[in-house]
Amino acid sequence: MMAGIYEPLFRHALYPFYESVLRRRHTLRYLREYEASQWLSAEQVRALQWKQLKALLEFCYREVPYYAEQWRRLGVEPDDIRTPQDFARLPLLTKDDIRTHFEQLKARPYRDTLLLKLTGGSTGDPLRFGHTRESYERRNAVMWRGYSWGGAKLGRRALYLWAGRVGGPPSRARRAKEWLYHSMFARRLLNTFSMSEANMASFADAIDRYRPEIIVGYVGPAAQLARWMLETGRKVHRPKAFLGAAEALHGYQRAQIEQAFGCPAYNTYGCREFMLIASECERRDGLHINADHLMVEINDPRPCADGSGSAGDVVITDLNNYGMPFIRYTNGDLAESVEGDCACGRGLPRLAHVRGRKLDALRTPRGQLLPGEFFPHMLKDVPGLRQFQVVQRQLDRLDITLVRGPGFSDAGLDYIRAEVAKVLGDSVSLRFDYADRIAKLPNGKFRVTRCELA
Repeated sequence: MMAGIYEPLFRHALYPFYESVLRRRHTLRYLREYEASQWLSAEQVRALQWKQLKALLEFCYREVPYYAEQWRRLGVEPDDIRTPQDFARLPLLTKDDIRTHFEQLKARPYRDTLLLKLTGGSTGDPLRFGHTRESYERRNAVMWRGYSWGGAKLGRRALYLWAGRVGGPPSRARRAKEWLYHSMFARRLLNTFSMSEANMASFADAIDRYRPEIIVGYVGPAAQLARWMLETGRKVHRPKAFLGAAEALHGYQRAQIEQAFGCPAYNTYGCREFMLIASECERRDGLHINADHLMVEINDPRPCADGSGSAGDVVITDLNNYGMPFIRYTNGDLAESVEGDCACGRGLPRLAHVRGRKLDALRTPRGQLLPGEFFPHMLKDVPGLRQFQVVQRQLDRLDITLVRGPGFSDAGLDYIRAEVAKVLGDSVSLRFDYADRIAKLPNGKFRVTRCELA
């Protein structure tokens, strides 16, 4: 079916039937709500956000043991929180807090109905957390809204340069189910874990065959493919836009991708705990924060050593996850906010830059490029692993530093060796070291993968 016909059919008939009737989810209702609230004035957005925050704080004080005990110990009640400055004095929530107080962070009315999720650990420390069904539906609605600013609307033909499956090939039934699901959404997935210098042409060929209107992809692999295209003079079907994910889209990468694919590139910012946090609109003048869904603070901003601006800790409060509320959660990223209104007319505030997410691609003697995201996806399944870092100092060896917690065993090492061998074979050896913690870089973060080759 022609793309011009399928897109409105999917948006107005197929997806509503699937999402609202078959799955009985309210995603589309929330999407309509967010599509309206994005046009509120900045003052109206702040008022809406504050109303949601106050309701959440009162609920947490009544129903979430962790916050009730913590705030009572500090002598604070929800009525004492009258201004954003008051709110900013509440303690931060860290990943260690969540691990230590996992049960106490569950809200009493939702203890037995929480949806559980595991982060990929792009900052090196995987995390298990819970959220409600409504929270899940709202996250998807916000994601569709943000992606639509870059042209990735429901039903539009899209190709994803995405992370592949870890743990071996899926069953035939699973493959058929995934093919049907992605076909319904008019999207095709290409596994960036298998990308190498030798097979770049196959990725370009796949783009030409599928002829997507939108490409959504991990920034690192997309930039590598763009660089190869520019070096070889290879042209591909020109999409309408590229949307970057998983890593910050740096200026040089944006230029490479736009030149190679012949379309504008858009930056997005998210994490698994909340899904989409911010994204660029058509003006591409900063990333609009989903402030009608989340509260994002930039805590303790300080100048960058290279003089390129400032950066502060990203602190996030999910205004709609009542099952396991995250109040002032610090996710380990650094970002810079921007003042003033966007020319697009949306009242949502903006981030100027997300500075804290740097995932290096690793190289092998066989010319493969292994995206840094491979290790967060794979290592999140190792029991008892608290933190990790992968450093490449020579072409045929990876140095892996592990911070072990309760439940870690030699079986975890066997799993890591086996999973890496599935991708890299025996061309690279692994050297394991153990540490009590992994030191951060001067910018306040550490890289989960780092390539030190020339």
